[in-house]
Amino acid sequence: MIGHHWMRGDLDLDRKPAKPVTRAMLRRVGRYFRPYWKQTAVVVLTLAVTAGLGVVPPFLAKAVIDQAIARGEGGLLNLLVIAMVVVPIAGGLIGVGTTYLNASIGQRVMFDLRNELYASLRRQGMRFFTHTKAGELVSRVNNDVSGIETVVTGTIAGLVQNTFVVSWTLGMMFSLDWKLTALSLAILPLFVYPTRRVGRIRRDLARRRQQRVARMSSLVEETLGVSGALLVKTFGRDRYEIDRFSDENRQLMGIQIRESMVGRWFFMIIQVFWSAAPALVWFYGGHRAISDAASEASNAFTVGSVVAFTALQTRMFMPVNQLLTVHVDVQAALALFERIFEYLDLVPDVRERPGAIPLARAEGRVAFDRVSFAYREDSPVLHGVSFEVPPGRMTALVGPSGGGKSTIAALVSRLYDPDSGAVTLDRRDLRDLTLESVASAVGVVSQDPFLFHASIRDNLLYARPGASDADVVAAARAAQIHEFVAGLPDGYETLVGERGYRLSGGEKQRVAIARAILKDPRVLVLDEATSALDSRAERLIQRALAELLRGRTAIVIAHRLSTVLAAGEILVVDGGRIVERGPHEKLLARGELYSRLYREQFSAAGRLADAPS
Repeated sequence: MIGHHWMRGDLDLDRKPAKPVTRAMLRRVGRYFRPYWKQTAVVVLTLAVTAGLGVVPPFLAKAVIDQAIARGEGGLLNLLVIAMVVVPIAGGLIGVGTTYLNASIGQRVMFDLRNELYASLRRQGMRFFTHTKAGELVSRVNNDVSGIETVVTGTIAGLVQNTFVVSWTLGMMFSLDWKLTALSLAILPLFVYPTRRVGRIRRDLARRRQQRVARMSSLVEETLGVSGALLVKTFGRDRYEIDRFSDENRQLMGIQIRESMVGRWFFMIIQVFWSAAPALVWFYGGHRAISDAASEASNAFTVGSVVAFTALQTRMFMPVNQLLTVHVDVQAALALFERIFEYLDLVPDVRERPGAIPLARAEGRVAFDRVSFAYREDSPVLHGVSFEVPPGRMTALVGPSGGGKSTIAALVSRLYDPDSGAVTLDRRDLRDLTLESVASAVGVVSQDPFLFHASIRDNLLYARPGASDADVVAAARAAQIHEFVAGLPDGYETLVGERGYRLSGGEKQRVAIARAILKDPRVLVLDEATSALDSRAERLIQRALAELLRGRTAIVIAHRLSTVLAAGEILVVDGGRIVERGPHEKLLARGELYSRLYREQFSAAGRLADAPS
C-alpha cells in the first residue's frame, strides 16, 4: 500500500502543467548574467567578428573563379589562397578565446545559482524538511542546476552567434542577388509555428523528466542510506525495492525516449529542405549565368556568384535551423529554471523579524506563555502551555508518548514558531532575537543524534570549530566518552561512519553530549539523551551532567523517570497540556498520572530483575 500511494503522488506531480513563459521569468533569468555584463559584451563583440569572418571565404572563392582563374592572374590567386587559410585561422583563434570567456561566464552563473539555491534551502524551517524528501532536495541542487548548464554555457552563446551569422550572411546574399535571397527565405515562415509547438512539448517533458529524476534520487537516498538499507535487509524487501527502482527507471526511460523523438520528423523535413535548396540555386543561378554570359550583361550573374551564393546559403541554413531549434532547448531549460525558482521563492516559516536583536550573553530564563502549536491545522499538538524555567534550574518533561514533550523542546530551540502565545528567553520573545543568537544560547541533544561521516574530532569541533585539543578532551571526559575514544586505534581521528553507525547507540549519544558540552550553551535541551545508555553509563552521565548543568538552564525530556528525580520541577505533559507540575515527591504523593507512570515503570523493572536468566 505504501508503494501504491507513493506512485499515485508521482503521477499527480507529473500531470502538473508547466507555467507559461513570461517576460518576468526571462528578466529574472537575465539577472544572473548582469554581474558579468562586461565579459558578456566582449563575448558578443567576438561573436560578431567571428560571424563576419565566416562570410569572407565564399567571396574569396568568387574572386578566385571570376578574377584570378578567369583572367589568368597567378599572383592574385596566390594571395586569395593565402587569405583562405589565414581567415579561418584568425576565426579559430578568436573562437578559442570566446569559448573560454563564455564558459567562464556560464560556470559563474551556475556557481551563483547553486549557492543561492542551497542558501535558500538552508533558511527553511524544520517544517519544510519534515515534509520534503532529501532526495528531492539533492535533485534540485544537483540535477536541475546541471540540467540548465547546456543552455547557460552553450545555447545562449549559440543564439547570439547564430543571429550574427544569419545577419552577416543575409546581407552578403542580398548584395549578390536579392531575388534569389527572397526565394530562399520565402519558405522559412512555414517552420515557425511547428517549432514553437515542439518547444512547448519538450518543455513539459523536461519538467516531467526532472520530477522523475528527483523521485529516483529520493528512492536511492532512502534505500541505499544506512538506515534504509538496514530496514530493507531486515524485512527481506530487496526484490521489492529492485522492482520499484526498475519501474521508476523504466518510466524515466520512456519520458527520455519521447523527449528525444518529439519533433524529429519535423526537423527531418527541415533538413531535407536545407539539403535540396542548393540544387534550386544551381538550377536558377546556373541558367541565369548562362543567359547573362550570352548577353554579355554588365552586371552578369557569374559562375563565381553561383558558387558564393550556394556557400552562403548553406552557411545560413545551419544557423537558421539552430535558431529554430534553440527555442526548443530554451523551453526545456526554462522548465528547469521554473523548478529552481519554486524553491528560491519559498518563504521560511521560521525567519528573523526586521530589526531582530542579538542576545549577547543569555541569562537562561526560559518561559512559555499560553503557547499553542500544530504541525497541521486540523491536529493541534499543544494547547495554551505556560511554564517558566528559572536560570540555572533543571526542569523535566515527562508523560505518555505523543503528549507534546518533544514539540516543547523544538519550540525552545526555535525550530518552529508557536501558532499563538510566545516562547521567551530572558523575557524576550524568541522571534525578536536573531536566529544565530538563539542557536548559540540553546544546545540540544536529541534521542537519535546525527553524526557526520567524519572523525570523532570533526564531529565534536562542529559545535565550536576553534576549540583546542584540551577543550575537546575535557568535553569528552565530561560525557564519559574519552576513555573509549582514547582506546581506539585512531583515537579522535576515528571515522564514525554514515550517521555514526560504526558506534553503538550509547557511544553515539555520549559523543553528541560531548558536542553539546563543547558548545557551552546557557540553555541545554536533552530529549531522551540518555535513553540508549546502559545503567552504568547512565549513572556516569548523570554525575557528569550534574556538574555540567550547574548554573545552566536545563530542560530534560525522559520516559525513564529515574533520570529526572533530581529535577527542580517536573512537568507532566499529556494531550498537549501540562496536567501536573511539581517536584518528584509531591507528584508521587498526589497519586495521579505521574504516580501511575512511576509505579508502572518500577514495577516492570522489578519483574525484569526477578525473571530467570
